[in-house]
Amino acid sequence: MTIHQRNDSRVFSSRSNRSTSSSTRRRLEQGVNPKARYAEYVELARAAALTGDAVETENYYQHAEHYFRMMRERAE
Repeated sequence: MTIHQRNDSRVFSSRSNRSTSSSTRRRLEQGVNPKARYAEYVELARAAALTGDAVETENYYQHAEHYFRMMRERAE
């Protein structure tokens, strides 16, 4: 049994096998409009906050923060 097996039947791959290089990620995100995506996720976070779902609210704010950083990188 490897360290990635649980319950004798399920095998979980290591995180490194699923990651992509930063250059690949940048190439995929070139067509993304960070300002629009930022606004979209902030709006989703506000809607989730109104329903009282703190976990979903935080998740959307973290996504919004990612696009905020992208906007800041492009401005530099």
